[in-house]
Amino acid sequence: MKKIAVFPGSFDPITKGHESVILRSLPLFDKIVVAIGENSQKNSMFSLEQRMEWIRQTFKDYPQIEVDFYDCLTVDYCKQIGARYILRGLRNSVDFQYERNIALVNNDLCPEIETLFLPTKPEHTSFNSSFVREILKYGGDVSKFVPSAIKIPENQ
Repeated sequence: MKKIAVFPGSFDPITKGHESVILRSLPLFDKIVVAIGENSQKNSMFSLEQRMEWIRQTFKDYPQIEVDFYDCLTVDYCKQIGARYILRGLRNSVDFQYERNIALVNNDLCPEIETLFLPTKPEHTSFNSSFVREILKYGGDVSKFVPSAIKIPENQ
């Protein structure tokens, strides 16, 4: 049985922190699906198509990484594609508390799917998509926060 993990998120846009967690977890899984989830509480700055393309470009040299999207519960998506693991990155204790609660609910919904946490590297602790969007909103340079494959037009 293949070890398949889902790395869910909005990736609006993907950051170097996301990239690092995904690449560092590659030895643990046969396949990682970077899955963009529909989040009814978030308004995206970038289209689904743009986010998927950036993720594809970021991981184009890694055939074991796939990109997809879903609009259901994460555990239901995992069941649909045969994934037994949810991968999450943790930047700090606030992330841990938030992600732990989600993992506990997911475990209640589907005990056969495990959530695994991987801490970010210290240099990526401050990176998140919200900060990147805020920097972009005011015309700042985000190149140090996003993977090199991402070229964000200046009019964003």
